[in-house]
Amino acid sequence: MTERTLSIVKPDAVAKNAIGDILRRFEAAGLRIAAAKLTKLSPETAAQFYIVHKERPFYQDLIKFMSAGPIFVSVLEGENAIAKNREIMGPTDSKKAPKGTIRGDHGTDVEKNAVHGSDAPETAKWEISFFFSQADVH
Repeated sequence: MTERTLSIVKPDAVAKNAIGDILRRFEAAGLRIAAAKLTKLSPETAAQFYIVHKERPFYQDLIKFMSAGPIFVSVLEGENAIAKNREIMGPTDSKKAPKGTIRGDHGTDVEKNAVHGSDAPETAKWEISFFFSQADVH
């Protein structure tokens, strides 16, 4: 099934100049980039995007981290794009992520884990619309 998912290259990976390598991995896995932009989140915008984690103890640190530098946001499209993206990213905790996954190669820990990806079709739809209008996605 062809689907779309949101991908974010987080500030730690952008600072390491890893955008190109990360996009190459998505394309090599058969995912197509349907929209993309480099942007910087304000703390308020980061708080809105991660509102689902508001009650979690790491919420404030996440907001601070995600607004600390530029991020690269893209819409990936392809067969089973959500599951494929999550497989390419690897486990959330970079210390547990195998080498060869994005988080295993570019992440540092559970917070500085290089990338974000949607976890379900409903989440993907909401996350994509958070960053892109329908006219922006090709």
